[in-house]
Amino acid sequence: QVQLVESGGGSVQAGGSLRLSCAASGPTFSDYVMGWFRQAPGLEREFVAAISWRGDGTYYGDSVKGRFTISRDNAKKTGYLQMNSLKPEDTAVYYCAAGSSWSTAARGYDYWGRGTQVTVSS
Repeated sequence: QVQLVESGGGSVQAGGSLRLSCAASGPTFSDYVMGWFRQAPGLEREFVAAISWRGDGTYYGDSVKGRFTISRDNAKKTGYLQMNSLKPEDTAVYYCAAGSSWSTAARGYDYWGRGTQVTVSS
């Protein structure tokens, strides 16, 4: 019953920063693990980051570790992905997701946003 809507995507030059938001609706957002995934044309959906329901545990994909930061504000029912030192290979549609258990696989998440485009130019 959770609905998710991403925002904050856009175009940025390599080395720049962008902050994505994921607004959630529904009464049980705080009960879910929140994840971010991305998908470029012709490629599989890739795990980016995940955060526990309390916000005290995080995990990052190797390709973004040290550059991206995931966070959440359960009172505002909003998740965030801060992206720094962006590279052209970060270009993709970014999706937020919510799941009832910890997972780095897309199939492990129950609810998905529609995605927001991030384009990084060289």
